[in-house]
Amino acid sequence: MEMEEKNSKLVITREEGQILTTLLQDGKPVEFHLEPEGVDSLLGNIYIGKVQNIVQNIQAAFIEIKSGLPCYYSLEENPTPYYTSKMNSLRLVAGDELLVQVSRENMKTKAPTVTSNLSFTGKYLVLTSGNTRIGVSGKLSPFQRKDLKNLLEEYRSDQYGWIIRTNAAQASHEELRQEVCQLAGQYENLKERARFRTCFSCLYQTPKNYLTQLRDTYSGKLETILTDDQGLYDSMQEFLAEYQPEDLDKLSFYEDSLLPLKKLYSLDQALKDALKERVWLKSGAYLVIQPTEALTSIDVNTGKYDGHKNQEATFLKINLEAAREIARQLRLRNISGIIIVDFINMKSPDSKKQLLDGFEAYLSKDPVKASLVDMTALELVEVTRKKVKKSLAEQVKAITEIQRK
Repeated sequence: MEMEEKNSKLVITREEGQILTTLLQDGKPVEFHLEPEGVDSLLGNIYIGKVQNIVQNIQAAFIEIKSGLPCYYSLEENPTPYYTSKMNSLRLVAGDELLVQVSRENMKTKAPTVTSNLSFTGKYLVLTSGNTRIGVSGKLSPFQRKDLKNLLEEYRSDQYGWIIRTNAAQASHEELRQEVCQLAGQYENLKERARFRTCFSCLYQTPKNYLTQLRDTYSGKLETILTDDQGLYDSMQEFLAEYQPEDLDKLSFYEDSLLPLKKLYSLDQALKDALKERVWLKSGAYLVIQPTEALTSIDVNTGKYDGHKNQEATFLKINLEAAREIARQLRLRNISGIIIVDFINMKSPDSKKQLLDGFEAYLSKDPVKASLVDMTALELVEVTRKKVKKSLAEQVKAITEIQRK
C-alpha cells in the first residue's frame, strides 16, 4: 500500500472579506483554512486572565481573558499556575490573576479553553512551559529522533521542555540552536513583561492564520507558496524574511487577471464539495458524513459500484477506498472529537485486519493527531481526532454571521 508523502503547494487567496488558505497535494485540496479579515483569532494568544469562579465538581475554573469572555481551565491539567497577582490563599481562587494561553477555540456551545502550560511554536521546535520533557515527532526516523533529542539535551531546563517537530529533519544543528535561543528569549521576555502589565493584557498575539500555515506546513514536501493578492504577498514576504528566510524562494506572485487562482484550482467548487453531506468515490460507492453535537458519523455505501462476484473482495476494495477518502475528509473538513465509521460489513477476520491496518496508516499522515481506537462488536470503527480549531463548517458559519452584521 503506497503511503508516500505527496508534494504540496500552498495557495492563499482573498475575496469578499475573507482569506482562504488551501493546501494542495498533487493538485487536490487536503486542507482548507478560512479566516475573516479584521477579526483576529484567539487561538495561541497569551493573556493575563482573572479567575471568575471555581467549579469543584468538574475540577475546573472559569477564567476571563477579556471582560465578559470566560474560558474553561482544567485544574487537573494545570498544577503550577504562573500568577501575576495572587489573593490571600494557597489554592487557585476567584480574583487570582495569572498567565494563560488559549489552547482551543470556542466550538459550538463550548467556551474557549485556556492553559497555564504556555507554548511557543517555531518552524522546527515548540517550547513548552509546565512540561520539562523533550518530545520528538513520531514521523521522524529512529536515527533522527535520537540525534535531535541528544542535541536538545544541551538546552534542558527546569522551567520548560521541547517538542521537536517533523520539520526539524530539514534543519541543520545550527538552525535548531538559533531557534532554541529565539523561543527561549521569547519566553523569558514575556515573563518579564507580565510583571508590569494589567489584567486582560494580551502579551502575545499569534500571527494571522495564513502566516502560521507557512510555519506549520511540512516544508520537506512544500514546493510553492502562491498568492494573487499583493497585500498578502507583501505580508508573507515580510514574515518569511524574518522567521523563515530559507523558504523565501518558494513564494511566488501569480498574475493572470483572466484566470485567478480560485478558478485555476477550482477552489470555490472544492470548498462547496467539502461542505456536502455526500462524498462520491471513484468506484461509484459513496460516504455520508453527518456531524452531530456529540460526534460525527460516517456511513459507507456501495452506491453505483459494480464489482466482481466475490463479495468479500468487493467489500474490502470499497472499504479500503473509503478509508483513504475518510482520512482525507477528516483533514479537509477539520472534523474533530469522536468519529464513528460504519464500513460495509465483512466476514473475514483477515479482511477486517487489512481494513484497520490501512485506515490507521492513512490516519497517521494527518498532522493533527488522529487515532483509530477499535472496531466494536457491531463492526463500527471508532476514531478520535484532536480538537484545536473550528471545523470548516463552523469557519464558514462564523464568516457568514460576520458578513450579515
